[in-house]
Amino acid sequence: MRGLLCSPLPMLLFLLQPWETQLQFAGPRCRSGPLDLVFVIDSSRSVRPFEFETMRQFLVGLLRGLDVGPDATRVGVIQYSSQVQSVFPLGAFSRREDMERAIRALVPLAQGTMTGLAIQYAMNVAFSVAEGARPPQARVPRIAVIVTDGRPQDRVAEVAAQARARGIEIYAVGVQRADVGSLRAMASPPLDEHVFLVESFDLIQEFGLQFQGRLCAIDHCSFGNHSCQHECVSTFAGPRCHCREGHDLLPDGKSCEARDLCNGVDHGCEFQCVSEGLSYRCLCPEGQQLQADGKSCNRCREGHVDLVLLVDGSKSVRPQNFELAKRFVNQIVDFLDVSPEGTRVGLVQFSSRVRTEFPLGRYGTAAEVKQAVLAVEYMERGTMTGLALRHMVEHSFSEAQGARPRALNVPRVGLVFTDGRSQDDISVWAARAKEEGIVMYAVGVGKAVEEELRQIASEPAELHVSYSPDFGTMTHLLENLRGSICPEEGIGPGTELRSPCECESLVEFQGRTLGALERLTQNLAQLTARLEDLENQLATQK
Repeated sequence: MRGLLCSPLPMLLFLLQPWETQLQFAGPRCRSGPLDLVFVIDSSRSVRPFEFETMRQFLVGLLRGLDVGPDATRVGVIQYSSQVQSVFPLGAFSRREDMERAIRALVPLAQGTMTGLAIQYAMNVAFSVAEGARPPQARVPRIAVIVTDGRPQDRVAEVAAQARARGIEIYAVGVQRADVGSLRAMASPPLDEHVFLVESFDLIQEFGLQFQGRLCAIDHCSFGNHSCQHECVSTFAGPRCHCREGHDLLPDGKSCEARDLCNGVDHGCEFQCVSEGLSYRCLCPEGQQLQADGKSCNRCREGHVDLVLLVDGSKSVRPQNFELAKRFVNQIVDFLDVSPEGTRVGLVQFSSRVRTEFPLGRYGTAAEVKQAVLAVEYMERGTMTGLALRHMVEHSFSEAQGARPRALNVPRVGLVFTDGRSQDDISVWAARAKEEGIVMYAVGVGKAVEEELRQIASEPAELHVSYSPDFGTMTHLLENLRGSICPEEGIGPGTELRSPCECESLVEFQGRTLGALERLTQNLAQLTARLEDLENQLATQK
């Protein structure tokens, strides 16, 4: 009897241990072969302190079940909220103790929930060779585990698809308030093996145990008949068939066929993609030429513009959003034909003061402009939009700053980008800009005031005002701006830049000159006749 009563005691003690200890004793250390494993941890303000502590214990406990080492499993951890922070990269530590120490020192960011931004960071940075990931040719599995408790404040589907296309296997773990639709948009297929929904942080160990079991799965390709036409690869979920380069896996999961690259990759062709063996090329409509990027067709090659961008650098924008704003500016530059003879671009940043980042005449290529935009440093103060408009009118469009003379009839375009209400009056200089012939566009984000945007913009407001509720979804404005700033036949009527030495221009000039001389001769003849009449009248009076 005593033996029966005492027998449950070891199990009870096991259950009372901290979960990280339970996981450590859950089985032998996993020896699954080389892995590059990155944990993407949500540390937004909705994650309460005790919940974050549970997540920390989850990470530490999971580490103790991994075969960590330079030639085995490499681990990296990033946390995110409105920004992304690398806790430690894949190549930082080879000892589990060092990783645990870094995780225990982790301080939550406690801001928003920019999950899409975190996935993009993982794809472009965390899984890069520079950060310690093994090169693609080494064929080491790349695993991302995203743990989140809420709905993303930016888009995740597109960037997650890009990450999966680059060979990153994504597990999406939602806790408590997580949005299931977003989890499914992030995770790798099959979704039932890559999406986990946990009722609370206290139960996150359920996922940990399942995940550790998959990490330690046997080599499925070594057992049974996998029937793969080309190659079998053992994954956590079982055997997977792979095809040779230039071929795609058929729906049966085993057979391969030659790939139509235009359907299988994000080719980025603006008009049409054509597959050619193991490669592809982009085509443009008749009458349009393929640009240097090999993808786009319809940059502003029909018109010439002097474009000045006024970018809000006030403290309400916040550093991470300012980076998104710079990326948005560069996407505008992408559809412009930047050159000294074509479109010239200048950039002004404003907060409590105004700073010309670079004038219209400084850079002659799109690449130079984009590099300069990325180098701009955030000012972080107030919002003096009126002061910025005055600076633009008085300085930015001067010939000293690189604007072309008015006689050349080059359109002058100003684009104001702001996220809030101005702290000074904008009416005088908004009106003055339009009086000076500057075509004004206003792009508002977040708490931008519609009344001010309309006051800044040229008429009609429907073509010159754009708005996005947040910085993460601004890209939908680009097509509207492309259609407004860069119409197919140039920038509105009467804006063709013509050399005064061209034959047609000389003929036109000669015609105008002869007409003026003829009118002048007629006026002189009338004046002569009137003088003769006056002389006759004076002679009669004498």
